[in-house]
Amino acid sequence: MDKNHPTTQLIRTQAERSQHREHSVPMYLTSSFVFPSAEIMRDTFRGEVEGIIYSRYNNPNVDEFIAKVCRIEGAEAGFATATGMAAVFSSMAALLQSGDHVLASRAVFGSTHQVLTQILSKWGITHTYVNPTDVDKWESQIQPNTKMIVLETPSNPGLQLVDLEKVGKLAQKHQLILNVDNCFATPYLQQPIRYGAHIVTHSGTKFMDGQGRVLGGVIVGNKDLMEQVRAFCRSTGPALSPFNAWTLSKSLETLPVRMEQHCKNALALAHFLEEHPKVQRVFYPFLPSHPQYELAKQQMRLGGGIVTFELEGNTEQVFQLLNSMQLLSLSANLGDTRTIITHPASTTHAKLSEDERLAVGITPSLIRISLGLEHIDDITSDLRQALECL
Repeated sequence: MDKNHPTTQLIRTQAERSQHREHSVPMYLTSSFVFPSAEIMRDTFRGEVEGIIYSRYNNPNVDEFIAKVCRIEGAEAGFATATGMAAVFSSMAALLQSGDHVLASRAVFGSTHQVLTQILSKWGITHTYVNPTDVDKWESQIQPNTKMIVLETPSNPGLQLVDLEKVGKLAQKHQLILNVDNCFATPYLQQPIRYGAHIVTHSGTKFMDGQGRVLGGVIVGNKDLMEQVRAFCRSTGPALSPFNAWTLSKSLETLPVRMEQHCKNALALAHFLEEHPKVQRVFYPFLPSHPQYELAKQQMRLGGGIVTFELEGNTEQVFQLLNSMQLLSLSANLGDTRTIITHPASTTHAKLSEDERLAVGITPSLIRISLGLEHIDDITSDLRQALECL
């Protein structure tokens, strides 16, 4: 299996067939499992024999989903969670303790910022924010109690990139855990473990599902670290449901073809917006005008399905644009078959202060678009008519 292309692995990695010899894996909607004897049950609980105990621990559907993500990410082990933020939180809470310090990219998702500043801080875990685009200065911010580096690349919503190769070498030099949120790129476009990441997290809710149907998350990485993560999650209970796992696993079978089209639409829209007189600036990793274009080409297969741009105008005009949309969906989600438009400053990053938003490029006029799979002519047509309303 491992010699096959990642696309093939996503399709052909399956749970073991039952006696019914099904071609598509069924849903295992059960909370618990039975044992043939008391002795085997005892040995399974001891960990002396492999077996499925309880769906909060593992489940055939969940295990299949994890196996697919591990294969395409190049990870040794994983654990699936009920949401993407459960994955982000658990990846830190399981491996950090009071007195530890985290070096974090300043450009992280709003809820990740809340975890760092409002939750982990209550446990005596401190953090220092660093500029995502200037990795050469990160080393000076490492403290004696620094244990983990946390980052996402491309960032949400500014699409700033972090040089994974440089950060991987920095983590190795100082024996730090490198924890990367790979949600925007997906494992089809980028594999942080290749550059030295120890832990990778995803919101399965986004491009992995791809159709806005279910919530889910996943943590994959180094086997030894994942043992700690698994133990933490089994006790605290942020487990992914079997139904959602079945849905996500089936969705992964089409991830490559979907991401190809998401990226194709995104690049075309980025070019369209860049030429429009009412657009001040466009951000897209594979757009030559992106300040980290060369880095994007180096560490990503394609540029991803998200485009952000700054409108020539204020928040009132941004809202006027959003309210003029006839096709695009006004939503805070992303990674759907349907194109979604949102205003990060008043939604996903509203809990950050204005200074914190501006520090990562989230201006009042910044708009984020998650490209769907509609025909690109229809997407650009809707934006064109909305821009003409201003």
